Amino acid sequence: MTSPHAYTEAEQAAIYKVIAERRDMRHFLPTPIPTALLTKLLQAAHHAPSVGLMQPWRFIRVTNPELRQTIHTQVNEERIKTAQAIGEFDTTARMAEFMRLKVEGILDCGVVLIATLCDHREKHIFGRRTLPEMDMASVSCAIQNLWLAARAEGIGMGWVSMFDPEKLAKLLNIPNGAKPIAILCLGYVNSFYKEPMLVEEGWAKERPLSDMLMDNFWQHDEKSE
Repeated sequence: MTSPHAYTEAEQAAIYKVIAERRDMRHFLPTPIPTALLTKLLQAAHHAPSVGLMQPWRFIRVTNPELRQTIHTQVNEERIKTAQAIGEFDTTARMAEFMRLKVEGILDCGVVLIATLCDHREKHIFGRRTLPEMDMASVSCAIQNLWLAARAEGIGMGWVSMFDPEKLAKLLNIPNGAKPIAILCLGYVNSFYKEPMLVEEGWAKERPLSDMLMDNFWQHDEKSE
């Protein structure tokens, strides 16, 4: 049965296509993104669902070149620490393999945004009394909206999570109680990765949906151990 509220087949195909072809991008062109287009993308983010309509997302656009450089330095510091942690947990070879990966495009992309959780979140109880992390889930929905809208416009986006949130918060004068959760790189690209970059680079393999779907009760998963 087809719902009377369904979009046309062409509209549905476009939605599924942008979901399938979204990529976490690391390689960018320095071409600026027009202000009107950036506003359009951010408006898409702002249409995201949020628990209790709290809208906990805040975006900081970084336009100062020196500030962008400092952010890049902070990310590189964490990248090195992450590599060291991988070496301790896994092998030296895996650590070296990680260091060869390009993990961000902060100095290359057209726009850098910092996505943050707002302050004074404790007053929002609706939907968060037993699941306070729903504020994070709401901001993640906004980021995903931004990502899909960007891909539809032919703009690449990369989510960078390698940073110390306290150091970045101090750098950007983020108030107590608020928290940066993502450095977002947006920009034009020569091409989009045919597969997720980590798959193309041989770092990891995607698992099928069948591995993630259970019926009625949690099922023991030997693959995750």
